[in-house]
Amino acid sequence: MGKLPEQFFAKLVKKVSYYMEQGYDVINLGQGNPDQPTPLHIVDALKEGADDPNFHKYSPFRGHSFLKQAASDFYEREYGVTLNPEKEIAILFGGKVGLVELSQCYLNAGDIALVPDPGYPDYWSGIAMAGAKMETMPLKEENQFLPRYADLEESILNEAKLMFLNYPNNPTAGVATREFFIETVELARKHDILVCHDFAYGAIGFDGQKPVSFLEVDGAKDVGIEIYTLSKTYNMAGWRVGFAVGNEHVIEAINLLQDHFYVSLFGAVQHAAAAALNGPQVCVENLVYTYEKRRNAFIGRLKQHGWDVEAPKGSFFCWLPVPEGYTSESFADYVLDKAHVVVAPGIGFGKAGDKYVRVGLLTSEERLIEAADRIAKLM
Repeated sequence: MGKLPEQFFAKLVKKVSYYMEQGYDVINLGQGNPDQPTPLHIVDALKEGADDPNFHKYSPFRGHSFLKQAASDFYEREYGVTLNPEKEIAILFGGKVGLVELSQCYLNAGDIALVPDPGYPDYWSGIAMAGAKMETMPLKEENQFLPRYADLEESILNEAKLMFLNYPNNPTAGVATREFFIETVELARKHDILVCHDFAYGAIGFDGQKPVSFLEVDGAKDVGIEIYTLSKTYNMAGWRVGFAVGNEHVIEAINLLQDHFYVSLFGAVQHAAAAALNGPQVCVENLVYTYEKRRNAFIGRLKQHGWDVEAPKGSFFCWLPVPEGYTSESFADYVLDKAHVVVAPGIGFGKAGDKYVRVGLLTSEERLIEAADRIAKLM
């Protein structure tokens, strides 16, 4: 237990709570929790499922076939990727669970895993639980926040067993190209590395650009898997439902581990998840449109105030450089104390994030514009 990484954002929540308890009007842009309700047709499907006595019992250990078929149909429709529902799909209690489980399946004590820096902290959690070691892949602005494989030491690549990637990226909002994923498959084959692509923000691309699935690239299923969650695409963060797709041997390992942990998800939740995947996708289009309008409002206002920042191409985050003389944490503290705006310090995502703060586009355009105005007054 002592080796588990610190939950950095628990400390941030404490700070925010203090200011809110003092009665300040706090604009919280530090979270990653979708602020819109789950679409009604999905909620109705849950209610329908809850009334079905067939779901008032343990689900099949590896999930209902209808949900796996829905996930397969979703990937065929959205990405042109063909998946065997029973062999190449594992139902998950949310994407986070799959990310942590994968390290338990494939890392022994002392093994090396490659992680993006900055990156989602729960990659670290699974690696720590396995007693393995991390080697970081810096994500730099000059490389569009993609790792440069040529900069990684050959000895590290030869030893590495597992690599985590995440595009559209949290926290940098970088997006991956097809060419980058082709390079990733080639690297994984050469060095026998298992690739796990965290596709949590797969639905959220801007300016008419749809994010690329890792599995769209030839050979991707030979070297890895992709983890998809319904939390961001369908505003189902609290529902805890996702799936892993790809290499059948890796999917079998995840399923086997979960056989010993769980008896799958409540059937009504699986019924609702299938309704989300199979149903009308207008709700997704509207959600992406909402996030893009918020991005334009927030970034546009910052630029009006003279802060030259890049507009994100995907995810619902903005990754902003901090002014000279500040670390990410000192700047976040300053903005919270003086402007009562919450931003997430980049150091919470890794050492390479310490000159940035993450902003979530998870409140109204009006509040985002007000937050930009408050921050600008300080600068």
